[in-house]
Amino acid sequence: MVQGTTSDAGKSALVTGLCRVLARRGLRVAPFKPQNMSLNSAVTPEGGEIGRAQALQAQAARIAPHADMNPVLLKPSSDTRAQVIVAGRPLRDMEAAGFHDYKRIAMAAVMAAWERLQAQHEYLLVEGAGSPAEINLRERDIANMGFAEAADIPVILVADIDRGGVFAHLVGTLELLSPSERERVTGFVINRFRGDLGLLQPGLDWLEARTGKPVLGVIPYLHNLRLDAEDAIDTAQQSRGQGLRVVVPVLPRISNHTDLDALRQHPEVDLRYVGAGEQPPPADLVILPGSKNVRADLAWLRDNGWPDYLQRHLRYGGKLLGLCGGLQMLGQRIDDPQGVEADAGSSTGLDLLPLVTTLREGKVLRHTRGRIPALDCAVSGYEIHCGESVLASDASGFVQLEDGGWDGALSADGQVAGTYLHGLFDSPDACNALLRWAGLDTVHTIDMEALREREIERLADCLEQHLDLAALLPQGVDAAPAAGSQCAPPG
Repeated sequence: MVQGTTSDAGKSALVTGLCRVLARRGLRVAPFKPQNMSLNSAVTPEGGEIGRAQALQAQAARIAPHADMNPVLLKPSSDTRAQVIVAGRPLRDMEAAGFHDYKRIAMAAVMAAWERLQAQHEYLLVEGAGSPAEINLRERDIANMGFAEAADIPVILVADIDRGGVFAHLVGTLELLSPSERERVTGFVINRFRGDLGLLQPGLDWLEARTGKPVLGVIPYLHNLRLDAEDAIDTAQQSRGQGLRVVVPVLPRISNHTDLDALRQHPEVDLRYVGAGEQPPPADLVILPGSKNVRADLAWLRDNGWPDYLQRHLRYGGKLLGLCGGLQMLGQRIDDPQGVEADAGSSTGLDLLPLVTTLREGKVLRHTRGRIPALDCAVSGYEIHCGESVLASDASGFVQLEDGGWDGALSADGQVAGTYLHGLFDSPDACNALLRWAGLDTVHTIDMEALREREIERLADCLEQHLDLAALLPQGVDAAPAAGSQCAPPG
């Protein structure tokens, strides 16, 4: 199990890379994250919902993702409330205190999923959540040491040296563990190192002498590692290409912003994320992303002046695209009579598409294929949404589905479109067609699937070179680094 001294210490990346390291050796390996909190999620082939990072880790393991790989997923809709997904299916919304009480029941689902994966795979690589040293969360813990103790598995502790204080993080975390938990930690990994390794060596020697535990590797800072984010937006990876100007509001409860990764990597797209209080710049295309609390995020758009900006954007001929929650916001009204996302009520939409959305209990989770007739291109993606959007009888849908139905909407003037499909830009042909619709004349093709594969391989190369695989891999598994590693050593 890989646990971290902090959030974003490198747990997800380490598990992803190690999944590929083992898969390269022909071993049946699978990822596992007992509890995840993320608004970036994926739909598995059997129709379950899991964290996006676990779907990527499954790809690294060269297997299909499954709901058992992330048995508990929390999707926050406010600072104290989250939708609880168990075994791939939405259970209900809970306040933080209520979920704390529910953990006793959740642990049973976690252990059942763990046992099923054990029966199907030779090796499991487990990712913790946050830090195991959160004193207020230790009781009934199912995400870190609570799970490790129940499953009786060894733990690697990873820390991010780039944020500073790495030795304090590692020693302090170890000190806050119980004796049995401390004994369970088999070694440390230091992540995101840049500089002269020789200058770090005295600190490594001190750490090993102080704790009696080995440093299993120092991983260099991998610049521009382009893998699906578990949750937070890495604004440092915003595209600064020359060509089409794309603007995206950073909604407080933005979800599945990985939809835009293909645009962030595009050399002909200048993508800008705009947060609270920031003035959105002129754009060719504005994208309203998904949201876990659509009515609240719609109110945020109004509070930050976006309706006037969008009207001005459209007057000057710009295009506007809504994805999932963004589609709902573009309609005439959003009704939530049951309080599915927050308090029951209704909100007036932006009235840019002729549709009305009603949120209901239950969730649509499926993979979808179809065509966009107006753009003459095939599309595919996945749906994760509550409720239904109903078009006016004389309105045009956007995506014609394989079953003959329609998804989303397209305005009469062709400037505004919306769809429930996530992953719309991942298909090279669909991405090219959408960028041409938005005004880009010459389109450079981006293949996100091939890009993910290259980055997984790059990460695995790096781990092969800089981790003590002989100490990490099971006895009898070849620990020799793969030939042709593309990772430069630290410094």
